Amino acid sequence: MVDSTIVLNGQAIAYTIYAIAIILLVGWFGYKVTSNGEANGLKPKFFYMIVGVLIVLGVSLHIATNMTIPWVETDLNRADIKPDKVFEINVKKHEFILPSEKIEVKLKEKVLFNVTSSDLTYGFGVFRTNNSMVFQMQVVPGHKNDILWEFEKAGVYTIRSTEYSGPKGHQMILKDVIVVSE
Repeated sequence: MVDSTIVLNGQAIAYTIYAIAIILLVGWFGYKVTSNGEANGLKPKFFYMIVGVLIVLGVSLHIATNMTIPWVETDLNRADIKPDKVFEINVKKHEFILPSEKIEVKLKEKVLFNVTSSDLTYGFGVFRTNNSMVFQMQVVPGHKNDILWEFEKAGVYTIRSTEYSGPKGHQMILKDVIVVSE
């Protein structure tokens, strides 16, 4: 699994360039149509040809980046994947209840986080030391809430609630409780 920061940065660059191309096209079209009340030689065929190229480029970009999202392949093949470790985590009264003080994981291990809530809807997010998110999921009472993950970088990770669960929800932070080692 590729680290999500690499994928995110690459997609941010690609989609930014694509969005700028669309904005420039619309701006150019608006300028041509409104200058002197004439189309100034703007042919509809030319405009629609450029729009068609941008549509093909946008769809191609979506198709090309589809399988680069780190968790897509895992989710698609989930029935065939047996996790190396399973961690049962409970959430109630605005508190994460872990199976042990620290969750210890080895690099490249497939880890299943099975999170249950007995009272409210919470979020379960895992964050790097720089506060960027690795992954998150919503934890809904009475439903199966699990996520299969493979850590790509050794280090310590923090668990936070990523869902509004009332005024106490912002305090739901367990710093450096996931330890990933080589």
